[in-house]
Amino acid sequence: MMNVNPLISEIAQASGENVQACYQCQKCSAGCPVAYAMDILPNQVLRHIQYDHKEKVLGSKTIWICASCYACSVRCPNNIDIAKIMDTLREIAIRSGIKPGEKDVPIFHSVFLDTIRSKGRIHELSLILQFKTKTKDFFKDASLGWKMYRKGKIKLFPSKFGGGREIKEIFNSFEKGKQ
Repeated sequence: MMNVNPLISEIAQASGENVQACYQCQKCSAGCPVAYAMDILPNQVLRHIQYDHKEKVLGSKTIWICASCYACSVRCPNNIDIAKIMDTLREIAIRSGIKPGEKDVPIFHSVFLDTIRSKGRIHELSLILQFKTKTKDFFKDASLGWKMYRKGKIKLFPSKFGGGREIKEIFNSFEKGKQ
C-alpha cells in the first residue's frame, strides 16, 4: 500500500480530489488567466502538495490569487478539480492561522462569501463597500467606481432573484459539515 502524506489526505477528505493523479502535464498552468501574478503555478502547487510542502503551499500567494474560474479544472486530462483544491487550501490556511502572501485577498475572500451568504448572489456595490471598510482603503479606486456607476456597470441595489433561500441552505449545510 502506498504511503500517503497528511496534506494529500486532508485535501482528499475535504474536497474529494485525488492530487496524486496529477502527472504534471502543465495544462492547468498554461490555461490559467492569472498565472502571471502567481508565485507558484497551479501544476507546481499540486507537485508541492504531493511532496507534503504544506507551509510553502499554504503560505503562497497563488491560493489566494486563484480566481476560481475553473479553466484549470476543465483543462485537466485527469479530471482533477484544481479550483476546488485551491478553495480547500484557502480554507485549510484560514483554519491553520497561516498568514497569506497577499494581505487583502483573504479579506476579499471573506467579504465575497459574506455577500453571497446575505444576498444570495454578488452585489458589486455591497462587496466593494464591505471590502473598502475592512481594508480601510476608501478612496484608492473611487474614480474608477464612479465611472463604472455612470456607465451602469454598478447598480445601487441588488437585482431580485428567487434562489436566496436555497443559497442560505447551502451555506448552513456547509457550516454543519465543518463541525
